[in-house]
Amino acid sequence: MSLGRVAKNTFVVAAFFGVNKALALVYTILVARRFGLSREMDAFNAANNIPDMLFALISGGALAMAFIPVLSEVLTTEGREAMWGLFSRVANLVFLVTASLAFAVARRAWFLVTEVVAPGFDLELQVLTVELMRLNLIALMLFSLSGLVSAGLYAHQHFWLPAMAPVMLDIGQLIGVLFLAPRWGVHGLVYGNILGAALHLGIQVPGLWKYRFRWLPRIELLHPRVLQVLFLMGPRVLTIFFIQLIFIARDFLASYLPPGSITALAYGWYIMQVPETLLGTAVGLVLLPTFSELWARRDLEGFRRTVNQGIRIVLALNLTAAAVLAAALPYLLPILGLNFQDTQLVVWTARAYLAGMAGHALLELVARGFYAQQDAITPLFASFFNTFLYLALAFFFGKRLGAVGIGLANAMAFTTEALLLTFFLARRHPGIVGLHGTWWRTLAGTALGAGAVYALSLVRPEAGLVEGFLRAALGAGLALAWIWPEVRTFLRMNPLESLG
Repeated sequence: MSLGRVAKNTFVVAAFFGVNKALALVYTILVARRFGLSREMDAFNAANNIPDMLFALISGGALAMAFIPVLSEVLTTEGREAMWGLFSRVANLVFLVTASLAFAVARRAWFLVTEVVAPGFDLELQVLTVELMRLNLIALMLFSLSGLVSAGLYAHQHFWLPAMAPVMLDIGQLIGVLFLAPRWGVHGLVYGNILGAALHLGIQVPGLWKYRFRWLPRIELLHPRVLQVLFLMGPRVLTIFFIQLIFIARDFLASYLPPGSITALAYGWYIMQVPETLLGTAVGLVLLPTFSELWARRDLEGFRRTVNQGIRIVLALNLTAAAVLAAALPYLLPILGLNFQDTQLVVWTARAYLAGMAGHALLELVARGFYAQQDAITPLFASFFNTFLYLALAFFFGKRLGAVGIGLANAMAFTTEALLLTFFLARRHPGIVGLHGTWWRTLAGTALGAGAVYALSLVRPEAGLVEGFLRAALGAGLALAWIWPEVRTFLRMNPLESLG
């Protein structure tokens, strides 16, 4: 069976994402063994919030979602020279805005930490958080450039170098934890992030040469294509702001919980993100340029068919993977080297996040369906609703269940947002969400795969890391047999084949 272009590109992205997540897992284990669920790690994780939000708002998710569809359209209809002209104008503007905001955050870091990010920290921990936040802004500037380069390469359907970039980030972070943290403590982790950001940018530069990038020292705010990007980016910025507000609210609430709660939430989120990135983000990322090109060509039937296939694929893969992983976690997480109580906290927090993994993956896909149509307003309203639902749920469950309750609130809110956007997409394109037999096969595979892992835990409660992985593999194999039609559809996807 020959692979379709979507599958090939997704495997490229997923392969590098897999390497990225494997290295990130090594990094996480090393950090956990060195710092545990300590106060310093709470400060480190809290300090990332504002810089991460700025990156996501300006040159990360916000720009990519708005920029790639327009770049793809310009490349398809006007050619490469026009595309790079638009790229230069937007890149110049974005870099100036990022630099200005980074300077403003550096000046107001004390206020942000004490009043917004971690008011529950004591004075010493707040001082440390401010120091780390200011250092993180250096990495932000490098990431702002790197995110732009990624968008330009994605528009050319080039996925290799952008997919390698996170691996380079991991290398920098590993240098930080192995060689810099022993000397400078938690500050060494931030120095590793800065090095990783530089490598993240550097690995993608050859792609600019390959596609004959020419930089123009212009901005031209009134240029029609620049305005088109800005009009799309405006609602997307607000959408990302609401998403990032969730992370800030998470750490705000967790700063009043027992020490280690912020770090447990960070680990739980990471554990859910590993499979979701491979089985959700990678698929959505590869399909966005395809969605955009199909829409630009006004191939509505091809657009509906491709989105429908994507929905069935991400639901089948992510529901089964989340259930199997949740059942296997008690055998996998002792590798972090935490004590029993802290390990149990991370296990149940991760399980809470995993309950929403399919919702996160579905959201990755259906949101891109709207952005491909250059509609950024509908996802904005859904994200606005999601944020306030999350705040209410996190406050309610957080007070009763601690970190686990905050993770559960995340799962419930993001799943609700994904279903809401799916409903709106189905109203606009009738038949686009038809699940056919996917639903019952996925439920059967999920029950069988997770049930097998759980049954083995009853027969043999004590199991090491290797046996835990084997149990998870067994569960995944049993589930895969039920969802094979969706896997086969994914492997054969080539929606642009008939278009030449």
